Amino acid sequence: MKRWILPADATDAGELVLQEAAKPVPGPGEVRIRVRAISLNYRDQLVLKGPFGRLPGRDLVPLSDVAGEIDAVGPHVEQWAVGERVTNLHVLDWPGGRPPAAMGLGLGALDEDGVLAEYVVVPAERVVKAPAHLGFAESATLPVAALTAWNALFGDHPVTAGSRVLVIGRGGVSLFALQLARAVGARVHAAVRDDEGGERLLALGADAYVNSLTTANWGQRVFELSGGVDKVVDTVGAAILPHALAALAPGGEIASLGLFDVAGPPLDSYALLAKQAVIRGVAVGSTAMHHDLVTFTQTHQLQPVISHRIGFDHAPDAYHVQASPKVFGKVVIDLP
Repeated sequence: MKRWILPADATDAGELVLQEAAKPVPGPGEVRIRVRAISLNYRDQLVLKGPFGRLPGRDLVPLSDVAGEIDAVGPHVEQWAVGERVTNLHVLDWPGGRPPAAMGLGLGALDEDGVLAEYVVVPAERVVKAPAHLGFAESATLPVAALTAWNALFGDHPVTAGSRVLVIGRGGVSLFALQLARAVGARVHAAVRDDEGGERLLALGADAYVNSLTTANWGQRVFELSGGVDKVVDTVGAAILPHALAALAPGGEIASLGLFDVAGPPLDSYALLAKQAVIRGVAVGSTAMHHDLVTFTQTHQLQPVISHRIGFDHAPDAYHVQASPKVFGKVVIDLP
């Protein structure tokens, strides 16, 4: 089979190496997936550049989100059969409830090879059925981006019909949060850095948007437009917390998951206390959340937004496309 290797000292997608390797054989309790699609996340850009997610001296098969079909099962695997369409779980040991003390960074990081290969072997407990109505490319977008959006919206202070939600930017998590929130009947506002992106979010179902580059106090402007939001899905990081607090209604929650800008200004404790706000860190989600996401996606026939589909032999190009600030939707690598 073919697989892509990120050499230990590489920090640019152009340095990825395509190599031939033996097809892996599933051992006890494992399944082999014939890979049909792989999606990229911002986390993969961090791993590429390092040192986040990298071990010194270790070559790595990168990327974490896969969809495909089981083509072999190892001994003692009874819950899966050859031919079933599946995606992967990002976190292996989080069945539900509180997250584990150490979640790791998922496949394609540290000492775990990822999925940028024609075949991968994973524990049988690390796969879940793909939504019946989605193709492989769409299914591959669920394990990180969609699940993170699900956790942000419903993991605590759950969004319901009539709730008001603020999403930030035009990335994969923000688009999933918009779609999921609209599906339950919530109103969605957006903060974006360009009007073209804002107009596309309106077409996808957002009620209104604010251009955060041209509006100095954009959090306050969101508050004025919405009457205060019940949930902020913060895909940027600590830097926007003052704006998020300004946009928030009393008793609301900021679900903070962004790694773009983590060095923010001092938190305004007066605003935090006055609004009795909750700031909750979010990192992907549990197995139970993933199953709920799949069921919800099927029930509402949601269609993930895909920006680009790139062939496996041109995988380095996918990194370059995904790094563009103008990308709208997920970038997916297709395999035959």
